[in-house]
Amino acid sequence: MRKLSNQTITSGPKTTKRRAFAGAALLAAAGLTLTACGGDDGDKKDKPIADVSMEAESKQAATVLDKPFKKPDLVLTDTHGKKYDLRERTKGKPVLLYYGYTNCPDVCPLTMSNIAVAKKDMLRKKAVTKAELDQLQVVFVTTDPERDTPKELGKWLKAQDPEFIGLTGDFPTIQGSARSVGISIEPSKKLKNNKIESMHGTQVIAFSPKTDAGYVVYNGQDTRAEEYAQDLPKIIKGQNP
Repeated sequence: MRKLSNQTITSGPKTTKRRAFAGAALLAAAGLTLTACGGDDGDKKDKPIADVSMEAESKQAATVLDKPFKKPDLVLTDTHGKKYDLRERTKGKPVLLYYGYTNCPDVCPLTMSNIAVAKKDMLRKKAVTKAELDQLQVVFVTTDPERDTPKELGKWLKAQDPEFIGLTGDFPTIQGSARSVGISIEPSKKLKNNKIESMHGTQVIAFSPKTDAGYVVYNGQDTRAEEYAQDLPKIIKGQNP
């Protein structure tokens, strides 16, 4: 695999071949990967989960880093209102880490739905066993902690996948942890039309169960369910997709 250390990741059309990037390059690119997610007044009642399509063909969506990230040293509150130490609770397990918020009208629900669909598809096709899949920890860290209380996070994630882990806490701590893995997020702000706008990176970072390092990055905005389903059996084993 040819490694490219001087390229950056930007939001846009999916690449059709695997790429490898230095962690420093990804950090430098973080400011270019922000997506504006507009919301209404915060009312989520009767909002449907994003539709997800499983296409017949799949292309390589993974970006394999030549300098993996350290897992954030992050202690927040889970959906049960209890302390959750990310490093301690996920040590030795495959992890998918995503930063987003429950009032997001598009990218966040689509990303989480794609991962949920991928999990079901892998079991249906017997690409992994139930025991292997149970090792996968999908962690959703809110970028809007003021509105995303443990209760709200739990309710939203349960509709996606009851096994998903939701974390909330103070914004500076969350923002700092995101920056440590090359993801930029900004505080939510209210616009003149009373809508809420939030800027956040759309990366999904996979951490190896062998090293606990973040070595694979996906653009959640572009990666499809079948692409996760193709890669996750290897990621669960700590292999390159």
